[in-house]
Amino acid sequence: MLRITVSESKGAKTVKLEGKIAGPWVEEFGRTWQALATSPSAKEVRVDLRDVAFIDAKGRKLLREIYQESKASFLTDSPLTRYFAEEAMRPSSNNGTKGV
Repeated sequence: MLRITVSESKGAKTVKLEGKIAGPWVEEFGRTWQALATSPSAKEVRVDLRDVAFIDAKGRKLLREIYQESKASFLTDSPLTRYFAEEAMRPSSNNGTKGV
């Protein structure tokens, strides 16, 4: 299960995620992201991963795409969530190796 909450302040939009970004919840998060990304206001985007317990390969790929599109900042508070954020921000290498 994944809970997605979007909030806005003067300078930023924050997408708070709680639970697991896996299976059908990846698509739901993707739909939420597309709606947010196509909204007219140009604000900083934050993705709050502090209450995420697991992210599957498709979810990690989506986080990387979000970062590449928006340079979103990630809110983390544990080694696991920092790992997911760092992985999303890592430059992709398309040199023949299989990616996520």
